[in-house]
Amino acid sequence: MNGKACAGRVALVTGASKGGCGTAIALRLAAEGARVAITARSPDGLERTRSAIEAQGGEVFALACDLADPQQRESLVAAVETRLGGIDILVNNAAAGGYKSFEEWTLVELESMQQVNVWAPWRLAQQALPGMRERGRGWILNLTSSVAELPAGPPFSRTPPAQAGSAYGASKAALNRMTVALAAETEGRGIAVNALTPQAAVLTPELAKLRDAGHMDADFFEPMETLVEAAMALCTTQNADLHGRIAYSLELLLELGRPTRDLAGANLVPNWQPVDLPAQLRRQLGAHQRAGGAQGQEAARLVVALTRELNK
Repeated sequence: MNGKACAGRVALVTGASKGGCGTAIALRLAAEGARVAITARSPDGLERTRSAIEAQGGEVFALACDLADPQQRESLVAAVETRLGGIDILVNNAAAGGYKSFEEWTLVELESMQQVNVWAPWRLAQQALPGMRERGRGWILNLTSSVAELPAGPPFSRTPPAQAGSAYGASKAALNRMTVALAAETEGRGIAVNALTPQAAVLTPELAKLRDAGHMDADFFEPMETLVEAAMALCTTQNADLHGRIAYSLELLLELGRPTRDLAGANLVPNWQPVDLPAQLRRQLGAHQRAGGAQGQEAARLVVALTRELNK
């Protein structure tokens, strides 16, 4: 071991081609010493992520794979293990999303979403688990969404997640249930299984354009680095209490008092350190209230988190 958090470990990150969360998590894992396998449908996007990891001196294996296709994904874990060795860290980030009314979804669309959001994480975990058990260590992280929670009501919020989140929310709720079930089965075996939810909209390049154009509230965001830092906490933890969690990014960092660093793991990110997080959570609560979602689950979570912090 060379002092880096993931030195000597192999990680597989799905959905790492669009410059979003998967790409950022892969970059940070590589910066922390992991040999990283990345997969997504887009060869061009994978090439950009591969080049970025290699540019910072990391070791990476890129393999295009459509996770909606059971035949393609069935050989993914074996290919990674042949190239890099046994998988220590599995990050199921790839997701199929979309907001439409309940009646608009076709069976083909629903089946494709379930394949990517539920059955791919399930099957990849099944295949990675034997090696993790043999080595007595492993970390499985599923990226989920607050849309998995039941919308509060009536009256219900008029926001898209409440009004048109049936398919996506159902798939992420299934992923959360799978996460906790697997955590129960692996408890005490040295394998940490968790799910991670962004506290707010993660500032991807696409969403940054919407924010800058005034189409989204500027307070309803968190930087990519906070989500990645929370992911790192769950992908390196030796703490038995960090197991079976459906964690929210900023709440987790506040709970752990964990500093947020850049994607190279080197420099602290201004305004997003533990001391700053209560104020950031208050700003996000204000954004929910301005959007008319003050009675929703996300706003309720923020109130609880802020109350807990005040009572420390």
